[in-house]
Amino acid sequence: MPKGYWIVHVTVTNPEEYAEYVRLDTPVVEEYGGKFLVRGGQSETPETPQKDRHVVVEFPDLAAAQNCYHSDGYQKAAKIRMAHSDSDIVIVEGT
Repeated sequence: MPKGYWIVHVTVTNPEEYAEYVRLDTPVVEEYGGKFLVRGGQSETPETPQKDRHVVVEFPDLAAAQNCYHSDGYQKAAKIRMAHSDSDIVIVEGT
């Protein structure tokens, strides 16, 4: 069965408050079997302007990735992310 992934691009606008999002989202992601493959780090966007920070989370399957995102626990954290960053999340099935 193909794995599921979150591909996230973020520009943090309030680092102090955004830290609370990271604190809250990590245990929820882990509860759904998610594993952070990329969480920040150096990056290059040679063809188009992008956000400052990139995150890739691997889940056991697409359903787990979707269920995690739509869970009450993650939605609580997401409100903080949305208030203190400019971000995009894509939930995608792997090959």
